[in-house]
Amino acid sequence: MGFFTGFAPTGSASLRSTAGGGRINKSRKLIPQQLPGSSSDDGQPLPTHFEEVKTEEFTGAAELGSKSKLTPRRLIIIITPTNARDPHQGVNLRRLANTLRLVPPPVLWVVVEHMESPSGKENEVSEMLRSTGMMYRHLEYRENFTAAEAEVELEHQRNLALKHLERHRLSGIVHFAGIHNVYDLDFFDELREIEMFGTWPMALLTPHKSEVVIQGPVCDSSQVIGWHLNKMKDTTTKREVIVEEEPPKIHVSGFAFNSSILWDPERWGRPSSSQRTSQNSIKFVKEAALDVEGETKLKGIPAQECSKIMVWRLRLPATATTKNVVPSSSSSDSN
Repeated sequence: MGFFTGFAPTGSASLRSTAGGGRINKSRKLIPQQLPGSSSDDGQPLPTHFEEVKTEEFTGAAELGSKSKLTPRRLIIIITPTNARDPHQGVNLRRLANTLRLVPPPVLWVVVEHMESPSGKENEVSEMLRSTGMMYRHLEYRENFTAAEAEVELEHQRNLALKHLERHRLSGIVHFAGIHNVYDLDFFDELREIEMFGTWPMALLTPHKSEVVIQGPVCDSSQVIGWHLNKMKDTTTKREVIVEEEPPKIHVSGFAFNSSILWDPERWGRPSSSQRTSQNSIKFVKEAALDVEGETKLKGIPAQECSKIMVWRLRLPATATTKNVVPSSSSSDSN
């Protein structure tokens, strides 16, 4: 028995959780004790036996919180206009949905389309949105537009989405994502760093062409100092850069903004113009973003002199050879 006693542990520790989010660390210590009157040659008392003493150390919830400070993520609001006349609507919506599902929440996806089905009948876009498991808003309108009025219809869809944000005071960083856009996931982390307005370079890709057109800002760190149009070929590293004094028309997918400017422009140093905003919200936002002479803070992303392409825009031919069907979740999983 004495032989095995030498291998026995002299102390133990345990961890017990508490209801308040803290924890108690228990440990056992052996404290030497002495008997009265016993001492060594130098007068120091000699321990004659050991007494086991239990100690407890409480780590409260406040202390745990100080060790791991959690910063809430800013809401990203993605606005996507779509049209049933687009023969690639179904596959591109599904592709964009798969990208947005990889973005850390919170993300709100606002999809705007024309109401073609009778009231109360579920259409393919609604079914696809429900299958994503994302937070979304599906907006529909009854106004009719011809194919020649495609740009006018796009402006109407964007204004409808912005009116919805303004009406419900949905605060976040707004980005207009076309269904033909392709994204680097790091782009959405950069979006959350925008305070008021932000812009970035974009690459325009056209099938069966070796040229890539680069559009966007020229930056010094994260400060926008100009705008350029680059053309570069895949077979060479030569690039022609054109920097203009006056910024050209900015593409709607090339900038983002804080949605609170829609209902509280004075907070961001913009004059109150409720009449302009109510009539054409997207026009007001574009003008505010390009008003570099005012107090607008137009931030270029990424911060390393806007040198990284994180958004690609595909220019696909408008061929209506296939039926426009949004693939369901079951069919897409089987493929």
